[in-house]
Amino acid sequence: MKLSMIRWTRCTAIGALALFLLGVIFWGGFNTAMEATNTLPFCISCHEMRDNVYQEYRGSVHEANASGVRATCPDCHVPRDWLPKVVRKIQASRELYHWVVGTIDTREKFLARRPVLAGHVWDAMKRTDSRECRNCHDFHSMQLADQARFAADRHDRALNAGGTCIDCHKGISHELPPLPPVLSEDRYDPEYAEEIMETCAGCHGDKGQGTPDGEYPRLAGLDAHYIVRQLENFKNRKRINIPMIPYANERELPGEDVQ
Repeated sequence: MKLSMIRWTRCTAIGALALFLLGVIFWGGFNTAMEATNTLPFCISCHEMRDNVYQEYRGSVHEANASGVRATCPDCHVPRDWLPKVVRKIQASRELYHWVVGTIDTREKFLARRPVLAGHVWDAMKRTDSRECRNCHDFHSMQLADQARFAADRHDRALNAGGTCIDCHKGISHELPPLPPVLSEDRYDPEYAEEIMETCAGCHGDKGQGTPDGEYPRLAGLDAHYIVRQLENFKNRKRINIPMIPYANERELPGEDVQ
């Protein structure tokens, strides 16, 4: 009887130890595999990402900047906390399906789907209060006095109004998808609009990306009505900005051009 009890105890202990070791091996393998998918090389291992959004990311402020801090794909698109990370990985299985069936396997297909894809990302970031942005950025840690006046004003307003990063920073590392024109076609002159944009691009960048130091703010992704309101404020001197004075007047920027 005692011998049987000893054997049972030993078998139980060995079984428990084996299960524990198997659990450690499984967890280690699972975690290693999950982290392997959280790297830039993995994210751009398919040509859809490598040939499209990655090319836009290169040279952006998230890839290279004065501080030398780099944010890559997983930093911006994968949560750090374990449970949200697992949920995101499960959601990614849909992306594998679309990769297999070739939903965006050409440049033309990608561009056609881009507004929808971008909308999904923006909506997700809005729901989580720009969670991945806040891995590095925090309103309460910002020294607004050290920021450019425009940036400080926008951050202060966003903080007080409950805004979130993605409200203003759409397209910060990738090109914005084509948006419908603000004006109806009978009032929209593409050639003249391009001429106006060339003037703006002289300071704000050819894609409205602004300058890294914030001296010339980013225009890409801002609400069209907000831009109109600010241009009108420049014209009537409700908002003073020295570089804008030569441009924000009725001769250089008549009302119809603002609209």
